[in-house]
Amino acid sequence: MTVTDVEETLIDRLDPGHRTGLVVATLAATGIVVSLAQTLVVPIITQLPEIFHTDASNASWIITITLLVGAIATPVIGRLGDLYGKKKMLVVALVPFVVGSILCALAADLVPMIVGRGLQGLGTGMIPLGISLLHDVLPREKSGSAVALMSSSLGIGGALGLPFSAAISQYASWRVLFWVIAAAGVLALIAIVFFIPVHDPKSHNHGFDYVGTAGLSVGLVALLLAISKGAEWGWGSPLTIGGFVIGAVVLVLWGWYEITIPHPLVDLRTTVKPVVLLTNLASILVGFSMYALNLIIPQVLQFPVELGFGLGLPLLGMGLCMVPMGIAMAAVSKFGSNLSRRRGPKVTLTVAGITVAIGYAAIAIILSTLGNRQPGPADAALLGWTATGYVVGGAIVGVGIGLAFGSMPALIMSSVPASEKAAANGFNSLMRSFGSTVSAAIIGVVLAQFTQQLSGHTVPTIAGFTVSLSIGAAAALIAALLAAVIPGRPGIGQAGAH
Repeated sequence: MTVTDVEETLIDRLDPGHRTGLVVATLAATGIVVSLAQTLVVPIITQLPEIFHTDASNASWIITITLLVGAIATPVIGRLGDLYGKKKMLVVALVPFVVGSILCALAADLVPMIVGRGLQGLGTGMIPLGISLLHDVLPREKSGSAVALMSSSLGIGGALGLPFSAAISQYASWRVLFWVIAAAGVLALIAIVFFIPVHDPKSHNHGFDYVGTAGLSVGLVALLLAISKGAEWGWGSPLTIGGFVIGAVVLVLWGWYEITIPHPLVDLRTTVKPVVLLTNLASILVGFSMYALNLIIPQVLQFPVELGFGLGLPLLGMGLCMVPMGIAMAAVSKFGSNLSRRRGPKVTLTVAGITVAIGYAAIAIILSTLGNRQPGPADAALLGWTATGYVVGGAIVGVGIGLAFGSMPALIMSSVPASEKAAANGFNSLMRSFGSTVSAAIIGVVLAQFTQQLSGHTVPTIAGFTVSLSIGAAAALIAALLAAVIPGRPGIGQAGAH
């Protein structure tokens, strides 16, 4: 009996309800594990130069490389899933993720650490691939909420990754972080092999677009490097300007090439459809808003109370305050699916943008209120209520992000051919990642413009955080506006359709 026979026997013995539950649980858990890796090193980012005996600029590549590899891998793995089978590509993407995690755990210097983090970045493409697979294999009435949960796993893992890594970093070695992730990756790999059904690809014998992959890789690397490293290199430096110019030129040439060939990596004719185009533009802004909050709130929670607006929480306390945001993303998936089915996913995305903006506004009001007091020791009750307000505001943003992450794949999949689902979802995820990268650059610049001195260190002012929160809220409102003008009622009644 072959491995495939064993897989099919195990799956066939399950009743439909348990089979569906296992498929959803396996893919959602895998998505969370993969996304955990993105925020894994955030709590120890200031320690990385000392750990690897290097400067902060070189150590920053430990984070940057994962973003770059993930951006390239996402549409590529999606296209390969359309061509050769989604389950097969899930396994292909997860194996280097596990190997990379082990390599990071064993790394004694910077180079193997960067290589390992790059291999972890290959796992990013599993999330849009899992979304497409769920849409293919689940019953119509089940797939809507499952797709929403899988789509939200990126944000859920990112939020839960902070307390997870903070706790381990505070009470054990940083290497334990990667051993735990490696073990979780192995368990996810086993679950995928035995519980995810094989689904035949919709397109055959079209070949793979190697030229398009190379062009997209060069263009994205140049552009994302310029965005993510611009503040460090200097926005007017030859490196930054050169990155923007090379990225723009290569991506324009890439787009022309993709339009001229019959079976491209990304079907740009599909992406310019109003529904897909507006959804992708909204995705950039949603990704911006999600990441901006993850940059703002942890700093405010940890800054000393003597500043007048900081709460002085320890690393683990900060991480625990971020948990409700991730829980809210997961909890709202069923509601979002039902709303999309009744009113259409464009309505859900519109509501999502407004909800995110409300959460941002609540946090900004609380921050301004706390900032009105004089710097110095604060009443413990006031700090406690303020922390609660930040948690509630973050949870409101989490609800909005969860609604958005569930509605965007529904909009995409209701508007593209079956043979393009994984690739189109991959491109949509790339747009979210692009928004996150832009967010890191813009929020970093804003906070750098509003600074003050504290015990010899330069830290942002309350004005810097207020402006950053305003930008995040504006991005969410623009996303809601883009969703509202999506033509027709695309996807209504099809949130879980096949």
